[in-house]
Amino acid sequence: MKKLLASIALVAVAASASAQTNETKPTIVLVHGAFADASSWNGVIRILERDGYGVVAVANPLRSVRGDAAYVGDVLAKIPTPVVLVGHSYGGSVISEAANGRPNVKALVYVAAFAPEAGETAAQLSGKFPGSTLAPTLAPPVPLAGGGNDLYIQQDKFPAQFAADLPQAEARLMAAGQRPITEAALNEPSTNGAWKIIPSWFVYGDADRNIPPSVSAFMAERAHARQTVTIKGASHVVMVSHPDAVAALIEKAAVAK
Repeated sequence: MKKLLASIALVAVAASASAQTNETKPTIVLVHGAFADASSWNGVIRILERDGYGVVAVANPLRSVRGDAAYVGDVLAKIPTPVVLVGHSYGGSVISEAANGRPNVKALVYVAAFAPEAGETAAQLSGKFPGSTLAPTLAPPVPLAGGGNDLYIQQDKFPAQFAADLPQAEARLMAAGQRPITEAALNEPSTNGAWKIIPSWFVYGDADRNIPPSVSAFMAERAHARQTVTIKGASHVVMVSHPDAVAALIEKAAVAK
């Protein structure tokens, strides 16, 4: 009986320790960018959840930097654990803004993403060095009833521009389901880059046609990134085509001290 009770006690202690470990593991919050949606993180989510992380893939409104950041901030405020905040493309501008004043954000991960300085815009950064071919692929702007314009990528140009390393069938599905971004959001200056005070990690493809690799390298160096991963041949949607590499970097950020 004593041996049985001892065994039960050991099991209870182990279960308690396991529960405490899971409770203190950071939650991974994923923020998609322009012309994409939260499903673009599906491959990364599968890996993170398999490895025991809680994951929230936010539906980024893509309306304005400050408005979108406030929306993400509302999500962050309800998460009781530490957070690794991950942004793709324009989502990088959003997380740079949203993380300010959020003590539970322990790390920022930029996935083919903008990491703007105060006063910089996504449009401005994408043109800082040659290489972006996005502008000629945009469809005619869609006027909004409340003013301003929504922007889309022309569906026939989407695969080569946005997702050249994906199977054509998958890229065409993404083209049909793309989420528009307002023209104003891409031209809205950031107010404060949280990467100045929160450790950051960067990953991007060297075949990115939206954000030139030279721009990504510049932003990573400026942010004094803990680690920068460049994936050979990867397109702008590196998290879709290389979810293993992206998830691995997120997990490094999650366990970093």
